[in-house]
Order: sequence, then structure tokens, then C-alpha cells
Amino acid sequence: MIKPATTAAALSLQKQSRLKKICFLLVLCCWQFTANSQSLAEIKKVLDTTNNPLGYVKFVLKKKYFIDTVAVLSTSTFLGKSDSLAYHGKVGKVYGPFKKENILVKILMKAPNTFYHVKHILLDTSVFSKRFADKLADSIILKIKSGLATFADEASIYSADNESARKGGDLGWFVRGVMLPAMDVELVKHKKGELFKVWSTSGLHIVTIADDPKKDNGYALMLRVIL
Repeated sequence: MIKPATTAAALSLQKQSRLKKICFLLVLCCWQFTANSQSLAEIKKVLDTTNNPLGYVKFVLKKKYFIDTVAVLSTSTFLGKSDSLAYHGKVGKVYGPFKKENILVKILMKAPNTFYHVKHILLDTSVFSKRFADKLADSIILKIKSGLATFADEASIYSADNESARKGGDLGWFVRGVMLPAMDVELVKHKKGELFKVWSTSGLHIVTIADDPKKDNGYALMLRVIL
């Protein structure tokens, strides 16, 4: 025979269990109501400050999202918003929405890479013979080394790369693997200020390393939320 006290205890536990379930459902409903009633500014504020942005997006906002790793290839020229944000954006900060793109982007973390600052003068071997280009390169290097001309002066006169020629031959800062394979090989062999020649399918490059290699923002882990 079951004792009355035991039966009462069992009923009490069942009631507590039901109350917990009801409370849990109420919390979920409140979360959903809050998510639906939140303005864009409020959503951005929560994403900016929460320690669990994935949980907030997945369980509260219930929005589609992606996590991407974006590489920065150059700190001088950006391919689009993604690599520009990867370089300039602050960790933990939320950006967007963007024109014609109804998304928010949160920078979750960043990692460094090594960047090189290079200048070049391209002698076009479709205009000059290889033999002439090689002698002309030696003459240009000698003029620069002797102080009779600057690298920028010679780039503006001889370089077939018009875009960099307007900047004194400056290619900006970039990572290895972006430029010519032959140039990548030579970069690690030379120091700041040295002048050297690199052959490529485009012609003969007179190259100088403008600054010492440096560590900078090279990668970013981004959370993209589709609104």
C-alpha cells in the first residue's frame, strides 16, 4: 500500500517538472517576441556586445548565417568590402547592412600575415629585345645607385606598368603568392633598398624593396547574418 506522503511527494515533483517546462516555453516565446520586435539598431547592439553571437543569431534571431575566413592580399588595394573589412574592421564590431546587400557582418577574430612593400620598373620585351632590355636595366640601376636619377624618375620614363609608374613604380604592400612567382622567389633573397632584376612573361622587372617586411592584418574570421 502506497503511503499518502509518498504520493504527495510524487505529485509535487510532477508539478515542479510541469512548471519548469512552462517556464522554458515562456522564455522561448519571450526570446522570439523580442527578436521579432527588435529594431536593426537593437540587433546590432546585441551582436556588438554578446559573448555568444552564434547562439543569438541561431536561436533568438533564427536567421541564416555563414562563417567565412577572408584573406587580405594587399593593404594598398582591396578587391571588395570583404577584404577591406578584414583589414580595417575591428574585432567584435558589427558592420552593415550594406547597399544592395541586406546583411550584417561581425568580425570574430583576426590573424597576421607577412606583407612586402615593393617597387618595380617593367621593361616590355614586346617592345625591346631581351638583350637590349637587359642592358637598359643595368644602365637604369647604375643611374639610380650613382644618384643621377631616382627610382621614381626612371619608372615614369621606362616602365610599361602605367598604373604603378604614376606612383613612382610603387606596387604597395602585398603578401607573397599574389605577385609573379619569380618575384616571390627573389623577395626573400634581398633586403630593403637593394636593386635586382626579375624576368617574367611580361618582360624584365627592375625591383627594389621599399621597406622591411612587416606583420599586419592578414586574415579575418567573419560572421555574416542574412537579414
